[in-house]
Amino acid sequence: MDPDSTHVPNCVISHIDHLVLTVRDTGRAAEFYERVLGMEPVTFAGGRRALRFGNQKINLHELGQETRNHAAIGSGDLCLIANRPLGEVIARLEREGVAIIDGPGERAGALGPIQSVYFNDPDGNLIEISVYRA
Repeated sequence: MDPDSTHVPNCVISHIDHLVLTVRDTGRAAEFYERVLGMEPVTFAGGRRALRFGNQKINLHELGQETRNHAAIGSGDLCLIANRPLGEVIARLEREGVAIIDGPGERAGALGPIQSVYFNDPDGNLIEISVYRA
């Protein structure tokens, strides 16, 4: 399904710009996501860290850095869509020594059925990498 063809009547949101993961060490987290998933680490706004990919980013906060939320280390649960076959993603995770804790298996994505694998980042956040079925 073409994501540009979907529309939810009366919805005022067009897309997600960024999400936040709370981690113990932003440098260690940035290195992990760059090495394992190829995300681009960036520094902004007074030394804050983020991971850029496509047209979005994941901001990395250390516990207590953001006082407006009720964050906890390892409480994140993200589903990211891969831009390559799931077999290539699995092979990369294996090469990098990242243990797959579930999958591959079929799940329900925002636009239809997806095939997914799950792993934990170094802080225990649950990361799901998925591909839409053709």
